Amino acid sequence: MKRWLILIAFLAAAGAAAWFLTRGDGGGGETYRLVEVARGDVEEVVTSTGTLDAVTKVQVGTQVSGLIATIGADFNDRVTAGQVIAVIDTTLLASEVRSARASVARAEAERNDAQRELARTQELFREQLVSQTDLDKALYAAESSAASLVSARVGLDRASNNLKYATIRAPISGTVVERNVDVGQTVAANFSAPQLFLIAEDLARMQILAAVDESDIGKIVEGQAARFTVQAHDDEQFQGSVRQVRLQSTVAENVVNYTVVIDVDNADGRLLPGMTATVDFVVSRAESVLTVPNAALRFKPTEAMVAALQARRAKMAAEGGRGAGAAGQAASGHGAGGQGAGMHGGGAGFAGGAKPTLLWYQDEDGTIGARPVRVGVSNGTVTEITAPWLQEGLQVVAGVTGGTVAATSTNPFQTQSTGMRPPPGGF
Repeated sequence: MKRWLILIAFLAAAGAAAWFLTRGDGGGGETYRLVEVARGDVEEVVTSTGTLDAVTKVQVGTQVSGLIATIGADFNDRVTAGQVIAVIDTTLLASEVRSARASVARAEAERNDAQRELARTQELFREQLVSQTDLDKALYAAESSAASLVSARVGLDRASNNLKYATIRAPISGTVVERNVDVGQTVAANFSAPQLFLIAEDLARMQILAAVDESDIGKIVEGQAARFTVQAHDDEQFQGSVRQVRLQSTVAENVVNYTVVIDVDNADGRLLPGMTATVDFVVSRAESVLTVPNAALRFKPTEAMVAALQARRAKMAAEGGRGAGAAGQAASGHGAGGQGAGMHGGGAGFAGGAKPTLLWYQDEDGTIGARPVRVGVSNGTVTEITAPWLQEGLQVVAGVTGGTVAATSTNPFQTQSTGMRPPPGGF
C-alpha cells in the first residue's frame, strides 16, 4: 500500500513538472541560456591606481639671497654630485667678506691693546699704585676684546660661507626634472629656501605609490607581484613588486586608503615621473583549470526546474532501495563519474572547506540537472570550479527566460511528501 502511495505521489509530481516545463508552447515556455565549462587560467587581482615617481628626489634650494647670475643645468640634464648648476651674483657677498675681514683686523688690534693695558695695570697693582677696581676694569677690557675678536671671526666665517653658497652645486648625481629659476631672477632666502631645481637620483629605478582600499589591503603583502599599464603605452603591461605597505592611512571622500609602494624597473626610460598607472596586484592564480562564467554560479532556478528535479527524485524513491543512487547517476547522464553529494546535509563528495555551490547543467539529451561544485579562484568574470564529475564542454545554465524563480528557501533536493535525502551524485 505504501509503495502505491509513493508511486501515486511520483506520478503527480511528474505531471506537474511536465506541465511546468511544457507550458506556454505559444511563447510562454522556458528558454535556457547555456554556457560551457571551459579550461583556462584564472587570476584574482586587486586593482588600484597610482603615480609613477623617482625613488629618490632632492629639492635644490639656496641659503642666500641675490640675483641669479648663471644657470648651469636645464630640464632633463644629467648632473653629477658637486657639479655647479647655478651661481648667484657675488658682488654684495664679496663686499660682506671684505667688511668681515676688516672687522676681524680691528678686533685683533683692540684685543692686543687691551692685553697690553692689562699687563701694565697688573704691574702697577703689584707696586700698589692702582686699585683693585682699576685692575678689574683692565681685565674686563681684555676679556671683552678677546670675545669681540671671536665674534668678528665668526662673522668672517659666515660671510665666507655665504659667498660659497652663492655657487649652487648638485647634491646628488641624477637627472634634473624641474627648474624653477632663470638668469636675472632674484631669489630671497629670508623666510624659506626657494626651490631652484628638482633632481631625481636614478630614473632607471622608479616606484609607484598606489592607493589601495581598506577592503582589499589585507590581500597585499610585501614581495607580491604586480603588473600595471600607463596611458602612454596602453598596449603593454609592465611588471613590478610590492616593496612596502605603509601603515598610515589616508581618507578621501570618506574612503579609507593605504599607500602601497611598488618597485619598477625602467632601464629603457619609457616610464616618466608623474604618469598615472593602473595597477593589478596578483592575489592568486590557477592555471589550466575548469571554469564557468560567474552568472552560472549566481543562477537561481525556476519553479519548473525545481519541480522537475523533485519529480525525478520521487521516481527514484519509488523504484526504491539502494538502486536510487545508480538511478540518479543514470538520470544525470554522468554514470560512474558522480562523486559529489547533494546539497542537503553538505558536500560529502568533497574535501573540507567552504560549502559547495549548486551548478545547474543540461545533459546531451536536454535534461536539466543540478550537482554541487566547489569554487576556487575568481577574476570577477569567470570562476574556477572543481568536482570529480565535471567535464570540459559541459553545458551549464547561466540564465532563463520565462517561468517563475523558485523561492530562495526552496531546496530542489527536498521532496515535500517524503522528506528523503537525494541520492549521491545529484540529478
